[in-house]
Amino acid sequence: MGIVDEIKQKIDIVEVIGQYTKLTKAGRMFRAPCPFHSEKRPSFFVYPEQQTWHCFGACSTGGDVFSFIMKKEGVNFGEALRLLADRAGVTITAGAEPDAGAKEKDRLYQINLAAAQYFNNLLINSSTGEKARAYVHGRGLKPEAISSFQLGYSLNSWESLKQYLVGKGYTEEDLLTAGLIIKSETGKTHDRFRDHLMFPIFDDRGRVTGFGARVLDDSLPKYVNSPQTPLFDKSGSLYGINLAKSAIRQQDLAVLVEGYMDVIMAHQSGFANVVAPMGTSITDRQISQIKKLTKNIALALDADAAGEEAMLRCVSYENALGAEVKVITLPEGKDPDEVIKQGGGAWEHLVAGAVPVVDFTISVAASRLDLSTARDKASLMNKLMPIIAEVKDVARQNHYLNRLAALTGVNQTRLEAAMVRAKPDQKAKETRVEASARALRSVRSNPVEEYFLALVLQHPELKARGSELPVEYFESSENGEIFTRWREAGDLEALKSSLDPAIREHLDNLLSRTLPDTRLEAKYADCALRLREKFLRNLETKKERILALEESGGSEVDLADLEKQQKIEVRHELQKVFNQKAKISKEGGE
Repeated sequence: MGIVDEIKQKIDIVEVIGQYTKLTKAGRMFRAPCPFHSEKRPSFFVYPEQQTWHCFGACSTGGDVFSFIMKKEGVNFGEALRLLADRAGVTITAGAEPDAGAKEKDRLYQINLAAAQYFNNLLINSSTGEKARAYVHGRGLKPEAISSFQLGYSLNSWESLKQYLVGKGYTEEDLLTAGLIIKSETGKTHDRFRDHLMFPIFDDRGRVTGFGARVLDDSLPKYVNSPQTPLFDKSGSLYGINLAKSAIRQQDLAVLVEGYMDVIMAHQSGFANVVAPMGTSITDRQISQIKKLTKNIALALDADAAGEEAMLRCVSYENALGAEVKVITLPEGKDPDEVIKQGGGAWEHLVAGAVPVVDFTISVAASRLDLSTARDKASLMNKLMPIIAEVKDVARQNHYLNRLAALTGVNQTRLEAAMVRAKPDQKAKETRVEASARALRSVRSNPVEEYFLALVLQHPELKARGSELPVEYFESSENGEIFTRWREAGDLEALKSSLDPAIREHLDNLLSRTLPDTRLEAKYADCALRLREKFLRNLETKKERILALEESGGSEVDLADLEKQQKIEVRHELQKVFNQKAKISKEGGE
C-alpha cells in the first residue's frame, strides 16, 4: 500500500472537515455553511460513505480529503499529504524527500537563522532598537530570557533586512520563499516585518522556521506571523517547544498558554514546561508533538477560548492521549505572565488546581443556565450528553453522569439511557468504517481514471485534447495531481521532477502499463466520456440525496437555488454523454 492510500485508510473526512466548520448530521450526509465562502443557507455537504465533499453553492466544486486541505490551507498536494500524514500517524520516509527539496529547506533554515541573528543584534545593540528594549524591559523580561528566545527588532525600513541578506549571498527569490519579504503588484519587493518586536519561532530541533512579530504601539493588527512556507506551518507550530521539551518530559506535563510573552515569562520564572499554540485553537499536529513527550496537558488559555476547546476538541484529545486534559482557570482579566510576575506561588497554585476539561465544560455550561427551569435542564443535558458519550474511560464517564444527575435532578439510570441515544449508532459507525474502506478501494483501483492517465502519458500526441478535460473529473487527488502537473509540464522528465516523491511510484505504474497503440483517438474519446459520465452520475446521486432530505423536511437548502447556483442540468448533460457514446459505438461498428 502506498503512502497516499495508507493516509486515506486512516483518515475520516468527517473528522478532518469537522475541525474547520461545524458539521450537522443530515441523513447519511453531513452539512455545513461552506467554509470557502459566506452564505446564509448551508450548501456544503460531506459524504462519509464516499469520503468526499461537495459545495453546491458559489464554489460548485468538491473532492476528497486532500483537495479539501489543499483548498482550505492554501497548500499544494505535497504539503497537504504531509499535513494529513502527520494527523494519521503515517511516517513518510526520508527517502521520499527529494534531494533538491532537502537542500532548499536547509537553505531556508540558514536564511531564517541569519534573519534572527540580525534582528537580535538590532534589539540588543542598535540605537534604533531603544524603543523595543524599553518595551521588553517594561514587560519584565531579563537579558537571559531575551537571549534564550533570541528576541529581536525589525527596523522601520522598507529594505534593511532584504539588503542585509542579499549582501550575504541570498537571492530575493530565497527571501520570498522564506516569507521574509513581500512582492507588490508592481513587482517590487520589500521587508515583511518593519518596526516590530520579533519572536523567532523554533521547531523542536531548535531550527528557526518562521517569525512572530508585535507592534510597539496600539496599532492593529497587534501580532503578525510569517506566512505559510516550506518550513513554517502555523497549525503545526508550538512556540517554545525547543526549550520546553526536556521539562515537559521530566514533569510529565505540558502547560499550554496563549501568548509569546506568557511562554517567555514562564521560562524566565523557572516554569519551563510551558509552550503556546499559534492561536487559541489547538490542532491535531500540535497534540501529536506533545504526545511524544507526555500524555498530560493543562490549558491556561482565555476562559472563553478554553471553553470552546472543551466543547469541540478536548475529549477527542483525551481519548487519543489516554489521559485527562485539564483547564487552568485564570483570574478574571489576567494573563499567565501577569499571574507569574505576581509571585507568591500564585501560578503553582493555579496549575495544581487545574480541573479536567469535561468538569470545566460542565461548570461553564451550567453557570450560563437557570437550572431551576425544566427548559434549561433539558438544554444542559442536550449540550453535555454528546460530550460525555464520547469519553471512553468508564470511571470518568460515570463521574460526569453523576455530576449531571446532581445538577439536573434526573435519575442517573435515565441519563445513561439518554447517553446511549446520544452516542453515534454503533451499527452506523461500523457501516461508516466499511464504507470508508469501500471508498478507499474505489479510489485505489479507479480504472477509468488510471486508464485515461496511462493513455495520455504514454501518447504525447493526445496532450492537446487531454488538456481540455476538467481536473474535477478525477475523484482521486493523487490522479488529479498527476493530471494537473502533466498539463503544465513540457515532457515526462519535467513531470517527474514536479511531482511529490510520494506519488512518483504511482506515476511509474501508469507509465509501465502495456496499452495497445491502435485507435488512440477513439479510446481517448471513450475514456473522456466515461470520466464525464462518472462525474455527472456522482453529482446526480449527491443532489438526489439532498432532494430526499428536502422533501422529508430535513434540509435548509433550497434545491431550486442550488440548481441555479450550480449552473448545470445534470440529467440533460448525462443525456448528451449517452448520445455521444451511442454515436461513437455506431461509428466503431460501421
